[in-house]
This record gives sequence, structure tokens and C-alpha cells, in this order.
Amino acid sequence: MRRKNSEYGTIAVTTGMREQTLRGTQDGMITSSRGDHKISMFENLREDWITHERDPWRQGLWVMVVYRFGRWRYGFKHRIVRAPLSLLYKVLYAFVQILTGIELPCETKIGRRFKIEHFGDIIISGDAVFGDDIVIRNGVTVGLKHTGRRGSPIIGNRVDIGAGAKVLGTITIGDDVAIGANSVVIKDVPANSIAVGIPARIIARGRVAGQEIPFELMH
Repeated sequence: MRRKNSEYGTIAVTTGMREQTLRGTQDGMITSSRGDHKISMFENLREDWITHERDPWRQGLWVMVVYRFGRWRYGFKHRIVRAPLSLLYKVLYAFVQILTGIELPCETKIGRRFKIEHFGDIIISGDAVFGDDIVIRNGVTVGLKHTGRRGSPIIGNRVDIGAGAKVLGTITIGDDVAIGANSVVIKDVPANSIAVGIPARIIARGRVAGQEIPFELMH
């Protein structure tokens, strides 16, 4: 199931055997994928700090700070208040994009503990949706399959995306999925699976023809 009610409305995703909900709100807060409570910008930043190993020199952390700020500014309803914050966000967004080579617009919907393992050449569409505990690496693209045609992936919880992977189009990636390095994923991937190759083959997590998947294929 895929449902988008509005830019900051409810997005329902069926991943595996259950439906999950990731809600974005105009006050910059999100409801976790379990739907239990709202998480403020500062709570998210605290988790992002821990996720990036409390290292202020991690470029992924810089990107997440700007992203969380961009979401947070939507909480100001009055244009006179939000306008300078929006200008500041645009300046910070451009600056951090130049420094890190990471394009992560605040329109993208991201859950908790989003980890950017390595920086550089990362492009994420504003239409994309991510659950909790995601890991991405350098060279990853998550976005449109066709230029000028809306529709980007919805990605569940605990998804590990290898370096150079491309996840494209109106597809759903289930929970606990691993996407191998340099794979090109253009179709749905069920929960507890691995996607490897160009185009990606979907296989049972942890084994290929009875053999453990080599670590280098995953990263």
C-alpha cells in the first residue's frame, strides 16, 4: 500500500506483513514509524549526534543538522517569522551541499537515527520517504526513475544501502533489507531480503545458493 494525503500528511506503507506509518507535520516534528509519539527537532538531533558516534567532524552529521533545521522552520506559521529562517536554511543547504557533496532536501521524509556512513555524491529526492535506522553511503541515489515524472521510493526501517547503489522509481523497500554496493533497484523489495546486481536480484537475506553473501558485495 502507498498513500500520500498531502505534502506533510500521512504516508502509509506496507513493509513485510504489516502497515507502517510515517507522519510529517508542518511544525517540523515527526511521528516515529511505530506511531507512538512525536519527536522534536532537538530529540532528533540528539539521536543523530549519537548515531554519528558523537563526532562533530562527520559530514553526515552536518547534513542532518541542516535537514532537521529545515523541517523545524515549518512550525512557524507567520510568514514574517518563517521567511528569514527559510533564507538561512537555503544558505546553509547550499553551503553544506558544496562541502559534502550530499543533496538531502528538507522535503524528504526521514525517520529517526538516519546515518550517512560516508559522504560524497549522494542524491536523495524530496519525494523519497525513509523509516528509522537507515544507513546510506557514498554514491547513493534515491529518487526518480524518469526525468519529469514524480514518484520516488518509500523505504522501511533498518535498511542498509551500500555504496554506489541506485534506488529509483515508485517502489517500496521493506524492513530489514540490505541493498548491495552499486546495485540498481527498480522494483519492490520485500522485507528481510537482499537486493544485489544490475538490475537488482531479490534473494533471501544472508544466503545466495546456500552460501553466505560476501561482505564486499554488501558494501
